[in-house]
Amino acid sequence: MNRALAALRIGFIGAGRVAQTLAPAFARAGLNVAAFHNRGADAAQRLGSRIPSARPMTDAQHVVDSCDMVFLTVSDDAILPVCRDLRWEPRHRVVHCSGATELAALDHAKSAGAATGGFHPMQMFANPDVALEGLRGCTVGIEAEGDFRRDLELLATRIGCEPLALPAGARALYHASAYYVGPFLIALLKEGVELWKSFGASEADALRAMMPLLRGTVAAVLDGGLANGMGGCVARGDVGTILKHLRALDERFPPSGALYRELALRNVPLGIERGTLSAPRAAEIEKLLLRTRLEEQAAS
Repeated sequence: MNRALAALRIGFIGAGRVAQTLAPAFARAGLNVAAFHNRGADAAQRLGSRIPSARPMTDAQHVVDSCDMVFLTVSDDAILPVCRDLRWEPRHRVVHCSGATELAALDHAKSAGAATGGFHPMQMFANPDVALEGLRGCTVGIEAEGDFRRDLELLATRIGCEPLALPAGARALYHASAYYVGPFLIALLKEGVELWKSFGASEADALRAMMPLLRGTVAAVLDGGLANGMGGCVARGDVGTILKHLRALDERFPPSGALYRELALRNVPLGIERGTLSAPRAAEIEKLLLRTRLEEQAAS
């Protein structure tokens, strides 16, 4: 381990799910998680139980004063005001864990001579125990300058993650991309579950059936890439099945039909790239989807 990194006293301001994941990960890697502060007692107690060696502080400034590297694991909108309300020194390294927030939110610390950076694991933090076990292999978006960027990259590798250098100004697009395979994926699962409920299945029944399909889809993409990993009626050019889907959805779940159309249209170029969808059949599918979309809009 890098000796300078191992010698740092690491502190957390904000003891929510991100801190409850990263602090134990750092401790497991042999790093010194020294102190933390949280306004609410419940989250502070949960973090304290996960890192017994770290000192709970009654004030955020006490974390700053006693630590060298400070993670601001607060809500995105709170990063700038929390940073601005604290006194920083050139010895400090100040990090936020927001995916979309630019480093300008830490300019108050930077103006005091501190090094600033972003450290964003592409991970769902709904449950810290699950997130902690899932950290290994996940990407961490990192933005910082010079030596501090290299330190943050080393920190990511120490907890088993893959560092990704983010250029300035790219954070919002980078973060938005993660939603397509995170929260939006859950929204799509919810769509599928609701359809199953319409014929009497429970959420548990639907998820039990869908999870092997989801795992198989991911495995196929990892094996062959996006286009080669895609199956289904659009990739096959099966216009009849698409029409059956649309009629069933439009009759009972019109909003789901509208979503189906948008997603199916995104599938068409992948089917062509895969080589299983001819250009004439692709044009026929697009015409069907666009025509029925206009009809659905007119009916509403």
